[in-house]
Amino acid sequence: MSLRPILETRPATPTLEGAGVKLHRAFGFHDPSELDPFLLFDDFRNEHPADFAKGFPWHPHRGIETITYVLSGTVDHTDSLGNEGSLGAGDVQWMTAGSGILHQEMPQGNANGQMHGFQLWGNLPADQKMTAPHYQDMPSTEIPVITDDDGTRVKVITGSFWGKTGPISGIAADPQYLDIQIPAGVKRTFPVDTYRRAFAYVFEGQAAFADASAPSGVLLEKEVAGQDVNIRDMSGDRTLVRFGTGDEITVQAGPQGVRFLLISGAPINEPVAWHGPIVMNTKEEIRQAMRDLRNDTFIKAAH
Repeated sequence: MSLRPILETRPATPTLEGAGVKLHRAFGFHDPSELDPFLLFDDFRNEHPADFAKGFPWHPHRGIETITYVLSGTVDHTDSLGNEGSLGAGDVQWMTAGSGILHQEMPQGNANGQMHGFQLWGNLPADQKMTAPHYQDMPSTEIPVITDDDGTRVKVITGSFWGKTGPISGIAADPQYLDIQIPAGVKRTFPVDTYRRAFAYVFEGQAAFADASAPSGVLLEKEVAGQDVNIRDMSGDRTLVRFGTGDEITVQAGPQGVRFLLISGAPINEPVAWHGPIVMNTKEEIRQAMRDLRNDTFIKAAH
């Protein structure tokens, strides 16, 4: 087994999106090869309804998939195909925009006015860019959760892990999407397929991630919960950790424990032409999408 090196650790950036929703962006709109096949990752978390109530009104997508995971509150969605529904706490929606869809996503706070969720964009390969749009809506009750003897808890949204397989399937990037909680002071190692790009996103507590690129794999300059750990520094709330090549990561939970997403997928390795919510392979395909929007031909007949 080989430990993955840490290529980068960086905080998510405050960003305004939609009709003025305040969120934090971990990556997106820069170098699309960085985490290929993933393009963008947003953490929309607010305590005040005024910061998210205007939501994400009608907008187009083509050539990508969007993955929405709600932790608290709800997200109501409606689209140009006549679909509508609501995602609640723990629910996941995987939308394949394919040839084109217009939709809106309107967040609502919980009883205390709080809203929290994530949205990840996955790229589609050239031969699937113009596939028919479709959804996979998955309630929290259908998503397997595994609890180990030391209290480590893993929610398997997609992919297979520890003998369980997530309910969402047929995704171009064949991703693994895990929601992991580790109790205070516990150190765990998790396998990640060698041929996948991988990142972690910490959103509760703190953790130290072992770094294979440090001398002898030793990263630590401190103790966590009384244990020596191989850590360069602790990664806290809203931190992205981007990994290099290897087949495992090691995590040491901080004194309050840690909760993070561990996401990996097979790179597509194709040219990317990107304009807002539309991601194709060439500039001409982007121009065609813009013409389709102007000419009301963006939504294609079922095929």
